[in-house]
Amino acid sequence: MIKFQSINKKFGQTIALDNINLNVKQGEFIFLVGPSGAGKSTLLRVLTKEILPTSGKTLVGDKDIDKLKNKDIPNYRRKIGFIFQDFKLLDDRTVFEQVALSLEVREFMEKEIEKQVEHILKLVEIWDKRNLFPKQLSGGEQQRVAIARAIVGKPDIVLADEPTGDLDPQTAWGVIQLLNEINSWGTTIIMATHNQEIVNTLKRRVVILKRGKIIKDTK
Repeated sequence: MIKFQSINKKFGQTIALDNINLNVKQGEFIFLVGPSGAGKSTLLRVLTKEILPTSGKTLVGDKDIDKLKNKDIPNYRRKIGFIFQDFKLLDDRTVFEQVALSLEVREFMEKEIEKQVEHILKLVEIWDKRNLFPKQLSGGEQQRVAIARAIVGKPDIVLADEPTGDLDPQTAWGVIQLLNEINSWGTTIIMATHNQEIVNTLKRRVVILKRGKIIKDTK
């Protein structure tokens, strides 16, 4: 489903990605592991077309996404849900509005938006907070809203960049269990993390990066 072929990325003289070759099958759950600066976030940003690689090719399905025209990028990104460590919620919108927004920009009908948002907020167990604003929520609740926003459009791929980094252990496990359930639907998940305990317990495929290189790829 996803193929990184000889991907290199430089920022000035700094090598962020060094000859990355990685295949991800549809429905896989993969952990990207490595120290800060290893290239985990950069690789995810290549996949969302936030940045272009210096060289190499990125294939999603049968499409070379590096050759996508600007007008086609928004449609491509609708197939990807992105979960950030710092949530990136809008301060002036309620929980319901945060999640509805991603469907509104895709011009869903109002009744369909209400139906889908209710379903997703109940799934992530935050429906009772639907009329609250981010500052009225705990960190774990904010992360659940961020997950709901990422998955409400039923994307093919979910990318999670350190989604448990700022959460206490119990809340972090709740988030991981939720991602595990999303993966059971057939959604491909790539998660960057430092949390060795989660990686060891979940026993999924682990790709280890160091200084921009893949040094280990273990099922």
